[in-house]
Amino acid sequence: MPTADTNANANTGVCTTCLAHGTECFFSSGGGRPTLPQRRSRTARFRDGEPERIDALSVASAEPSFAQAHIQAHVRAATPPPPQPEPSPPPPEESPLALASRDDQRLSLHIIGPTVDYDSQVLANYLAGFPGGSRAARMIVPASAAHPRPVLFTTVDKRPFGMPERKSVSAEKLAIIEKLLEPLTDALVDEYFLRSNACFPLLDQESFRKQYRENKERISPALLACLYASTLIYWPYSPTLSKSKCPDARFIWNLAIEATYSELYLSPGLSVINALILNIGGRPNTSLIGNGVLLASAVSMANSLGLNRSPLDWDIPQSEKCLRMKIWWALLVHDRWTSLAHGTPPHISPLYYDVPLPSLDHVFSETDPEEEKSAGSIYVALLGLTHILEQYLQYMFTVSSGSRSVTLEELGRFLEDWVDGLSGHVRLIILRGRSLGLQGAANLRLAYLSIRLLQQRLEIEAEKRHSAAGPSAACYTQARRTSEEILMFTQELQPEQLGDFWLPVTAFVFPSTVNFLLRCALETENTPQGLMQSLFFQVARGLMDALRRHQQASTWDLADVCLAQHTDIINRILSGEAVPNRPSDQAPLQEFIIPDASIMDQYFPSLWDPLQNAW
Repeated sequence: MPTADTNANANTGVCTTCLAHGTECFFSSGGGRPTLPQRRSRTARFRDGEPERIDALSVASAEPSFAQAHIQAHVRAATPPPPQPEPSPPPPEESPLALASRDDQRLSLHIIGPTVDYDSQVLANYLAGFPGGSRAARMIVPASAAHPRPVLFTTVDKRPFGMPERKSVSAEKLAIIEKLLEPLTDALVDEYFLRSNACFPLLDQESFRKQYRENKERISPALLACLYASTLIYWPYSPTLSKSKCPDARFIWNLAIEATYSELYLSPGLSVINALILNIGGRPNTSLIGNGVLLASAVSMANSLGLNRSPLDWDIPQSEKCLRMKIWWALLVHDRWTSLAHGTPPHISPLYYDVPLPSLDHVFSETDPEEEKSAGSIYVALLGLTHILEQYLQYMFTVSSGSRSVTLEELGRFLEDWVDGLSGHVRLIILRGRSLGLQGAANLRLAYLSIRLLQQRLEIEAEKRHSAAGPSAACYTQARRTSEEILMFTQELQPEQLGDFWLPVTAFVFPSTVNFLLRCALETENTPQGLMQSLFFQVARGLMDALRRHQQASTWDLADVCLAQHTDIINRILSGEAVPNRPSDQAPLQEFIIPDASIMDQYFPSLWDPLQNAW
């Protein structure tokens, strides 16, 4: 032990060793060795049977040596204390569910199931009484007494375990996209909100633009990438964008899908669902299976975040209620119309969600321009028509006909009641085909005509099954007249409507209509001459001609699928080679009338391969 004369601190009278170890220093009266307090050694304590108590902190961090402590003490004494940084302003107050909506946060929310929510609530209340014992959970208490049961959320990690937080793949892909689009990225954002978001509201324009302008790094890279890619379809119709050459849309879509899949794996959240919705709604529609996979992923994530529950009675800000409902409505629209177009059952069951249909107040505010309010009313009507389509899908995809909850006659009344409930310009769009210059009007008109034709096709099929004489001539006549309305609607489309908002799955309305017309022509005519002169065939040929004109003049992508499927068969019928004179030899022609999607493999060999294509 060093002596006090050589190692004692001049100011405190404590030797350097005891100063470094933080212990008291005892000196004898003669200035000799310092005397230590009486303490037994570890061996003596074990010998006496006394258990040893070890400080966990001292075990976890070993003590420094005497030389290290001596140097550190002098360095601390000679070095002035570092200046204290100014306290940063506190972050803005967040809503109870904001944890799930911020892209730069490590945690996300996951809804707690109804069978265990009460257990979790009781346990959380119990743990809240202990310091540091509260569980990471959020409870949303309904404001209305009609729904007294609260909704619970728990926090979960977004990022997979062990994955380091570094610059993501999605951010790298976004940087490439923005380099290709510079300096027109701001113009693309303007075009998105002007055309797409006005007709199919998904993002809150005010909050998005503010964040895009002030803190762009906090926006999900996948969301931005898909927003840019989905807006490229409007490039030729934009006065600003059309002055420059449009970059390769397929290359940008491939980058956007890579960014989306990366974030879907690394940090799933509300923004990723928005990115998936933009991706599914991207045009042209060339990935049948890929869109189905993305749609199923978006629905699964939405259920895990509780978007299937109505937030109207929750004690959260109104803006967040609208945000959650907008995402759910967008999923409903894509799920229902994709199911009809692709012939697959819908992912969302009406038994498992209670989000109400929107009103105009949920979609837009009173301060929005009149054009956006008109587009909002058309969007609300589209949601109402989608609800009617839900009834048709249940009827068609129910495996056992005896378990159907509605009849075909009731479905027809549902559609008629929906039309009778319309008013203003929306009613003119549906009944007369007027006001098609309004944003989203042409898409709504075509969607309605497709449901009306679906009703008549189902009636023909029902009469075939239940009547020995087959369908009546009146059934065929009604279906033909609806097809003629689709033909006249297509012929009258102007470049402004071609560049308007369209759901990508509406492209399948045209091949489905031509399929039906050719089938009716084959069932009602027995000779090649009669087939070519049939009114059904004439309507089908006129529809093909109208689509070809739009494709050649405006490169309209919604015409591609129908032209690829039916150009060859129409030409064969016109040449007479596809229909021999003998009725028994009509089988080769029947083979051409096949489901809409399968023939695409012949004309576009890799369009449906999700590993080779992005969208």
